[in-house]
Amino acid sequence: MIQRVQSIYLCIAAILAGCAAFSVSLWTTVVDSTVYAQDLIHHPSVLLKTIFFAFLVSAVLSLVAIFLFKKRQLQFVLGRVNLLVNLYLLGVLIYVSQTLPGEAAVSEKGIGLFFPIVVVLLLVIANKAIKKDEELVKSVDRLR
Repeated sequence: MIQRVQSIYLCIAAILAGCAAFSVSLWTTVVDSTVYAQDLIHHPSVLLKTIFFAFLVSAVLSLVAIFLFKKRQLQFVLGRVNLLVNLYLLGVLIYVSQTLPGEAAVSEKGIGLFFPIVVVLLLVIANKAIKKDEELVKSVDRLR
């Protein structure tokens, strides 16, 4: 049952979150150095350190949810938790992008800031499909 449509959405969400953690730029600083999420692990701010880990948690939750196709309720709950992680990540990225030093001189944001938005949309669509499957199974059980 891995070939269900929500598995495709969850797989794309996991790939996007994993790519955003390692290979997609978040923003460019005043001295023209590109900042990636993995570079923020060594930053002194705790808030910036959580960005990398939130991307990783999002990717792992999506991958785990793919393989829980027999437990649709748990898959739905993991989708909701993943949605909350991505909303937190989106809030932190918006806050950090607005408070970057030298913001007036440089406002060059990377594409990594938009990945949580796409992941949130994919998770919402996947949760709708999971709920639809659950309702279908319940309706079949009533007919027995």
